[in-house]
Amino acid sequence: MGVTKEQVESALRSKFSPSHLEVVDTSGGCGASFKVEIVSEQFEGKRLLERHRMVNGALADEMKDIHALSITKVLTPDQWNKQQQSQTSQPVA
Repeated sequence: MGVTKEQVESALRSKFSPSHLEVVDTSGGCGASFKVEIVSEQFEGKRLLERHRMVNGALADEMKDIHALSITKVLTPDQWNKQQQSQTSQPVA
């Protein structure tokens, strides 16, 4: 049996208490592939590779049944806020 989006969200919320979390099941519902965006203060002072390892570690149990995990954003709250501000200040074409 595959992993649910809710299981992935629960594991990440309990480990990181994120200010933003988006989990998308990209497998079509079978729970084998997910895309993750996560923002947490726990990433402060960590390099990108360390952050990815932290996310993978938090999902160690779930990774037994997940075949693909795409971590698209793993940011600190400050980085997230700056990114959001730059997106909203861009003119609409």
